[in-house]
Amino acid sequence: MPSSARSTFQGNALAAVSFLLWGLMPLYYQFLPNASINELLAFRLLCSVPFMLLVFFVMGKPLPSIAQLRANKRSVALCGLASIIMCVSWYSFTWALTHGQVLAASLGFFINPLFAIALGVVCLGDKLTLAQKLAVFLGAIGIGYMIYQYQALPWLALLMGGFFALYGLCKKYIQFDSLTSVTIEAALLTPMAMCYLLWLALTDQSVALSGSNTQILLYMGSAPVTLLPLIFFALAIRATSLSMVGLMQYIEPSIHFILAVTLFNEQFDQVKAVSFGFIWTGLLFCSLEALPRLRQRWITHSAH
Repeated sequence: MPSSARSTFQGNALAAVSFLLWGLMPLYYQFLPNASINELLAFRLLCSVPFMLLVFFVMGKPLPSIAQLRANKRSVALCGLASIIMCVSWYSFTWALTHGQVLAASLGFFINPLFAIALGVVCLGDKLTLAQKLAVFLGAIGIGYMIYQYQALPWLALLMGGFFALYGLCKKYIQFDSLTSVTIEAALLTPMAMCYLLWLALTDQSVALSGSNTQILLYMGSAPVTLLPLIFFALAIRATSLSMVGLMQYIEPSIHFILAVTLFNEQFDQVKAVSFGFIWTGLLFCSLEALPRLRQRWITHSAH
């Protein structure tokens, strides 16, 4: 196998692993039912920095210098904005996983590409293909049908999908590599997380510290559990196409959906079936449209 084709294959494999890990994440959070989400978020932020420093060490990658950070203050500021946006998406995602709402998490990441497409048009001047226009239209019908039937907005799904799309948009303007930007994002919010955890401990309000050692480790483990797939994803982006990654991202919400219905016994009623059906149909059109381009790129890579 030519080196370029081998590199693409490895990139595809890394992308698949990253989305598989994200998809299996509800299994981890089942050990933290009704967790204190504020405290869980603080533990994740606090433990993310040492974990990312370990990753830099293992990969033999140099840490960014103070001079590099000062030379690119705009990207540092954008990292701060990205961290706040990600906190909203991650907060709603974690709440869903720890409160029996895995189907909402699945819906959120199924509609995420539709938000991403809309942001690309509004903010980046992207031009939509016929399939993308159809996907956005069908997605809007699916969400609208759910709102009409339930007389309520699917807030969790909209927060997850919308803010994760905003996070992706923000990352496009950050000039640091993915691992560096993720580390900076966590580091900027670490002082706040540390102060919050210290306040909980001093006022005897900490849920994690009042539990067993296993519970404390589970709270701390939320950092590597959420960052490992992100690392695999960052490595995959360098070796494969964004189109392939875009198709593979449906692995994650598909696994969420299967776990919710088969393992967690969440209700999948007729309203959800119709709404998901519209969204799935739109995404199917986009996927079918992208397949010929992916096949041609694979042939080109293999030829070289």
